[in-house]
Amino acid sequence: MKMRKQLLILLIFISTINIYGQTSFEKGYFINNTGKKTECLIKNIDWKDNPIDFKYKLLENGKIENATIESVQEFGIYNKSKYNRFKVNIDLSSKNITDLTTVKKAVFVEKTLFLKVLVEGKANLYFHDNNNLITFLFKTETSDIEQLVYKRYKTDDNRVGYTKEYQQQLWLNLKCSSIPINLIKNTTYHKNELINLFVKYNECENSEFTNYEKKDLFNFTIRPGIRSSSLSMTNNSSELRSLDFGNTLSFQAGFELEFIMPFNNNKWALILEPTIQSFKPEITSNIGTIDFVVEEKVIADYKSIEIPIGFRHYFYLNKDSNFFINASYVLDFNTSSKIDFQTQNDEEIRQSNYLALVISIKTNIA
Repeated sequence: MKMRKQLLILLIFISTINIYGQTSFEKGYFINNTGKKTECLIKNIDWKDNPIDFKYKLLENGKIENATIESVQEFGIYNKSKYNRFKVNIDLSSKNITDLTTVKKAVFVEKTLFLKVLVEGKANLYFHDNNNLITFLFKTETSDIEQLVYKRYKTDDNRVGYTKEYQQQLWLNLKCSSIPINLIKNTTYHKNELINLFVKYNECENSEFTNYEKKDLFNFTIRPGIRSSSLSMTNNSSELRSLDFGNTLSFQAGFELEFIMPFNNNKWALILEPTIQSFKPEITSNIGTIDFVVEEKVIADYKSIEIPIGFRHYFYLNKDSNFFINASYVLDFNTSSKIDFQTQNDEEIRQSNYLALVISIKTNIA
């Protein structure tokens, strides 16, 4: 028996509305070396590595210009991101296990960099990414900017050792009643944990602060819909036993879990979409052998739970609309599905897993 399913979704109701970033020119500003602030439109490419320049234009239809780290001390895209220029001492030692040195202490070099602001308040947290070499830096009202030091090194017995000087730095500079020593010891050198700690400190100090990384990266969507499916059965020993039920419209119900990847303007996402579907077509067919043929009603009863697991990529048409492409591997679990004959033994329906490609247009409502 062979089961064909056309992955044509005729109607999809989306219960959550989301507005995603675009790779386009967005409202922002920059401050030059003389302190002059210029309002402009900045091309937001949601930099993975920290930039050394950026594209901007003064008017919507204006000329595209380039600004560099030599002439700009700060720039930002409103409600999205902010970068400050600093001359810093930074350790660029590799964290790859195959490239580790035996030097335990940080080896600093002086660099002028655009640092991404993660948290800004009484205590500021900054981020630098250079080809996946992640570094965090901080600054308080009473201290200059410095790197939070975390280093891997090779021990004498060829193992990996860790220098966690950043914990002592945090303890000395983020003293507050709501931040015990155990909280510092349990804070790993990861973006979310450090952001949470700096937010907690600014809250403890009753300081006005901005968390630039506060984004909704997880979405839950209810997905009811109508599906067009087809079912056929092939019997190599008897053509009379081969059946075609044609196309059937059926209702499906499910939900989608979407995790937005935090780079490239939220264009990539991981998706999981469990869906329950069922359909029950019936036909009248000639059943039997060459010598004996009877006409009888045949009913197919198909029920399954599908679990597509895959990736999504967004393409932005304008500020209000986008479309996306899903590429998924679909796990299909049918539940007691069968073809019911009146005069013969029932046939069990078996379904295999498959690959799916879905294109969908989505309109965002402000």
